[in-house]
Amino acid sequence: MDVDTAFVLGGGGVLGAHEVGMLRALDEAGVKPDVVVGTSVGALNGVVLAAHPGDAVRHLTSLWRSEVVRTAFAGSWVTRLSTLAKSGTHLHSPEPLRELLARTLPVSRIEELAVPFQCVAASVEHARAHWFTEGPLVEAVLASCAVPGLLPPIRVGDDHFLDGGLVHSIPVGRAVALGARRVYVLHVGRIERPLTVPRRPWEVGLIAFEIARRHRFAEEMAALPEGVEVHVMPSGSENRPGVDLSQLRYRDSSQISGYIRRAYDASSRYLAELAH
Repeated sequence: MDVDTAFVLGGGGVLGAHEVGMLRALDEAGVKPDVVVGTSVGALNGVVLAAHPGDAVRHLTSLWRSEVVRTAFAGSWVTRLSTLAKSGTHLHSPEPLRELLARTLPVSRIEELAVPFQCVAASVEHARAHWFTEGPLVEAVLASCAVPGLLPPIRVGDDHFLDGGLVHSIPVGRAVALGARRVYVLHVGRIERPLTVPRRPWEVGLIAFEIARRHRFAEEMAALPEGVEVHVMPSGSENRPGVDLSQLRYRDSSQISGYIRRAYDASSRYLAELAH
């Protein structure tokens, strides 16, 4: 694969709307990817970009403002409790998201996409990262998006997979391994927020998870080979020190337009400064 420019899209649930604003800024600046690498919600955003490279921002803006959260995590609390009671493991069925992806994507296999695309999920049986580089497209993205407790493990072949964020929250190392010389990192804003010592019971788990999801990205950024140019796009968030509680409000779509707008404004300024 001849790769000059890679887009790396990280995970982060509803905060993934930030990546739409970043993509709009990159599109307006004329920056195009040779390969798209994604995890979790970044796999969802990334696959739409890879499928519709000339019109991805319009598709994603429409999906985020009307369908993504309400589709992936649909159902009243009664429905969610009923799903949990029947499954014993998760609150939501993957079927609405599977149907949304099938409607949105014009091809059925990864290798048929207009732009090369890869996404990662966590293999349950092998306890390691698994990269989907070919094969059924919808199942690969579902596997990468299978948030533990919210969605069930997704079976692909003989294995089951959970959310890619468990093994690669922002897989910049994968883009480098593919030979990319210029990498644009699209993320959800959490890495910009300084962490603080937990002071409340619920903060302990949240901060521990945040450390776990950040450490590999930090290590990969510290080990970048000479000659590789990496741009971490700004989200435009306030990023006060402490815990980001938005991950607990995973069905709250009220801030989506704001996320898109702020990330677009901040990323546009960054790219304009970069051009001078």
